Amino acid sequence: MSPLGFALILAAAFCHATWNFFVKRINAGPELIWLFSVLSVLIYSPLAIHFASTFTGFGTKQAFFIAGSTALHLGYLLLLQAGYRKGDLSVVYPTARATGPMLATGLAVIFLGETLSPTVAAGAAIIILGVMMLTGGDGKTTRPTLASLGFGVGAGLLIGSYTTWDAHAVSTLFIPPLLLEYASGLGRVALLASTAYGRREAIRAIWAEHRIGVLIIAIFNPLAYILVLIALTFTPVTYVAPLRELSVLLTVLMGSLLLGEGFLPQRLLWAAVILTGVIILTAS
Repeated sequence: MSPLGFALILAAAFCHATWNFFVKRINAGPELIWLFSVLSVLIYSPLAIHFASTFTGFGTKQAFFIAGSTALHLGYLLLLQAGYRKGDLSVVYPTARATGPMLATGLAVIFLGETLSPTVAAGAAIIILGVMMLTGGDGKTTRPTLASLGFGVGAGLLIGSYTTWDAHAVSTLFIPPLLLEYASGLGRVALLASTAYGRREAIRAIWAEHRIGVLIIAIFNPLAYILVLIALTFTPVTYVAPLRELSVLLTVLMGSLLLGEGFLPQRLLWAAVILTGVIILTAS
């Protein structure tokens, strides 16, 4: 794996953990998704206009994959929010992140024709094992509920699906990563418009009380995935999907220390296991 690819995924992991922390902290519903999506569309519009003006390969296939990406990402965000309202950040997030790369790696091998070397497989397996243990899979932690685990698994399945789907969009159909993410944001704004109108008082309250947090989500939510999509243009999914689990380390620390979710020693132990897998993966 190239140093540039590793740097992009590391930066993406930081952005991803940070926006998830603020989503959990604000603890709202679809109205929050609409609000930060509107802000993201406004913030990234100059770059989107530039890429749109230089992109000449738009056709039916590209439109189909953009629509599919929009639907998958919206489903993921809705499930993730529901899980955060019912469980801990340091439980729901690792569950989703464990399920996602497992599916994405398998789909990449089956449908994208990527190869899975024994070293990459070992590194990915260690990362996924560490993430699974962070959710209480070692039998020592009773806090995770069936509901929060279920939402985490559901979100993880969508992570794996949109990672593989979007990898094809940027690497085979050559849709610019920022343009793909921007179009997805526009789609979310349109699809959630009626819901947002019905919850306009809640939107005003969120903006009044959590303005900084909403702005951070609006910037970091697209940026995290744009960095991943850029890496996917020259790095196989079988590397990118497991390596994104670095965000779990940051999220566990945020949940345990900043949100008071506890269980820090046990979760840091399994975080060290994840780092071992990352070292194996990046050295292969």
